[in-house]
Amino acid sequence: MSEFLDILTHGRRLQGAVKELSIEELEQVQEKLSGIIEKRKEKLLEQEKLKKEKLEKLAAIKQQMEEAGLNVEDLQALDTGTNKNVGKKRPVKYKLVDDNGEEHLWTGIGRMPRVYKDALDSGKSLNDYAIN
Repeated sequence: MSEFLDILTHGRRLQGAVKELSIEELEQVQEKLSGIIEKRKEKLLEQEKLKKEKLEKLAAIKQQMEEAGLNVEDLQALDTGTNKNVGKKRPVKYKLVDDNGEEHLWTGIGRMPRVYKDALDSGKSLNDYAIN
C-alpha cells in the first residue's frame, strides 16, 4: 500500500505509471478520485457538525447544572449504575467431604465437579450434600 501511495503522491512516478492509459481512462480515474474526495469532504463536514452539536448540548447541560447549583461531583455521587453482584462470590449450596477428609464446595452452577459426579453415580443424591 505504501508503494501505491508513493506513486500516487509523486508527480513523475504517477506520470510514468499512467503513461499507458488513454485520455478517456484518465478522465474516468479523475472522476472516481473526485467522487472519493467529495465523499470524504461530506463525511468530514458531518463529523464536524456532530461534534459541534455535542459541544452545544454539553454547554446547555453545564448551564442547566450551574442554574440548579449542581456540579460533576454531585452526579458522580449518584452513580448507582454499578452491578451490586460484581466481585461477589455466589453462595455455596453443596458440601461434600471425601474419604481423605477434604471438603469440596460447589455453588451448583457450572460443570459438576468430579467428586460430586462420582458420588451421584454410586447412588447418593445431590440433596445429601445440600447446605441448609
